[in-house]
Amino acid sequence: MGTRMTLYKLVVLGDGGVGKTALTIQLCLNHFVETYDPTIEDSYRKQVVIDGFSCMLEVLDTAGQEEYTALRDQWIRDGEGFVLVYSISSRSSFTRIPRFHNQILRVKESAGTGGSPLANYNNSNAMYSGGSPATGSVPIMLVGNKSDKVTEREVSTQEGHALARELGCEFVEASAKNCVNVERAFFEVVRLLRRQRNVGGPRRNTGTGDPGDMGAAQGARGGKAKKGGNGGKKRGCVIL
Repeated sequence: MGTRMTLYKLVVLGDGGVGKTALTIQLCLNHFVETYDPTIEDSYRKQVVIDGFSCMLEVLDTAGQEEYTALRDQWIRDGEGFVLVYSISSRSSFTRIPRFHNQILRVKESAGTGGSPLANYNNSNAMYSGGSPATGSVPIMLVGNKSDKVTEREVSTQEGHALARELGCEFVEASAKNCVNVERAFFEVVRLLRRQRNVGGPRRNTGTGDPGDMGAAQGARGGKAKKGGNGGKKRGCVIL
């Protein structure tokens, strides 16, 4: 008999070129994308087991370019938890993180689902910079990607921790290339969402399905719209 799985809708945000797609594909397809291919919108699904519970992750990889700000509002409205990504080798991508964070809060507050950006941080000894977000807040993970680029580092780990404290969110450095802390970045957002739902928040279910395996990608990869070309024409394929 199938096991009912909960659906978690995660959105990956950040500047262009910081490795949002690389992190997403490393999580869902278990390989590293070497070339930079600007994305407008690309959706993935993966069945996983987190802390003994089967769940379905729907991960939306998004564009970081300024011209897609209006589209970003819709992506944020549709999302439940967020992964904010910067590159440790790009200070400009780091300094733009508060803009993405503020946009999340603005959109969620207008929808009646936001929380105070500073109310969540209350434990300086937590695993990440942020503590456990309070009920009603927006689950957000700040990720300093490309931690493998040691000699090109422009943003220190301490600065990442400090920004996470300021924004009241979780923090981890990761490497999509070396598959370091990739699952942790996404799974912690799911844990935060689960805590909110256990207190009485809304639940999403995919219906029925078998318990997931962390290494197995299931479901469908959505259409990928690339910048330029014939007006963002989408291509689709299915992951078996």
